[in-house]
Amino acid sequence: MAPMGIRLSPLGVAVFCLLGLGVLYHLYSGFLAGRFSLFGLAGEPGGGVAGPAASADGGTVDLREMLAVSVLAAVRGGDEVRRVRESNVLHEKSKGKTREGADDKMTSGDVLSNRKMFYLLKTAFPNVQINTEEHVDAADQEVILWDRKIPEDILKEVAAPQEVPAESVTVWIDPLDATQEYTEDLRKYVTTMVCVAVNGKPVLGVIHKPFSEYTAWAMVDGGSNVKARTSYNEKTPRIVVSRSHSGMVKQVASQTFGNQTTIIPAGGAGYKVLALLDVPDKSQEKADLYIHVTYIKKWDICAGNAILKALGGHMTTLNGEEISYTGSDGIEGGLLASIRMNHQALVRKLPDLEKTGHK
Repeated sequence: MAPMGIRLSPLGVAVFCLLGLGVLYHLYSGFLAGRFSLFGLAGEPGGGVAGPAASADGGTVDLREMLAVSVLAAVRGGDEVRRVRESNVLHEKSKGKTREGADDKMTSGDVLSNRKMFYLLKTAFPNVQINTEEHVDAADQEVILWDRKIPEDILKEVAAPQEVPAESVTVWIDPLDATQEYTEDLRKYVTTMVCVAVNGKPVLGVIHKPFSEYTAWAMVDGGSNVKARTSYNEKTPRIVVSRSHSGMVKQVASQTFGNQTTIIPAGGAGYKVLALLDVPDKSQEKADLYIHVTYIKKWDICAGNAILKALGGHMTTLNGEEISYTGSDGIEGGLLASIRMNHQALVRKLPDLEKTGHK
């Protein structure tokens, strides 16, 4: 018999015990979930070319913070690019053929830069879509933390946070632009790039040159650390083009602008955009226009497009259409980039180049 004459019902004892076990279960499962989340085990790692798309309740992200992380990612990736090149052990291989029939090369520099850049951005902004040139292997997942410090030069230009819905953002990463030139040790052409597009429109871009350690960045309606040159030659422009088809552009450019037009063959889309700007890098050539006449990937051009747009310039297809940075990862219509020129007048002068780009 229980003390004080109280009888314990077996059924009541059973119910009490079950309730106690239920409380313990929920407390313990919540503890485990917190531990798993802390160590990054609560979800699937980012993988493939694109990270998972943001959900409808993904919250907002601050573009000023995204700019700071994008600059850091480009520099960190550039450190890997430089380290591999200086080791002279590239582990070069071909991913296949380009549309022009050339080898689409990849090196350890591409892979290691991609890993650093992707996971830094993905850790800082887990709810945004990230598209990158190289495959992201889940087995190589890293947690690369950002110290949440925004550099003074960015704070000076972008005074206040700029919040946008995370689901509207697409990030484009090029972990090593000009891989062909990288394998040939033509270092001046090599860049790492990050671009952030909002609803398909490029709003911030970063182009970093690993071997001179120069970084250009700009935000549309924000600020920049780079500017346009004071003058450009619109009548007989210097035109920067890809090394692989300089002759094709030269023929049409001569018909359009005359024989005094200078063609500058160069590697890397990032390098070509910087050729249009006032860049304090002695190895950087200067041009008035950038023309590309064949298929090109969006991670090659998004950062440059954002920088030009922020500075009042233009990058369009050869027939003058704006480029959307959603959907497919490439564009068919070639491109024309200019700054401080009548862009649409230039488009009208180049009717044959758009046709050439589709051959």
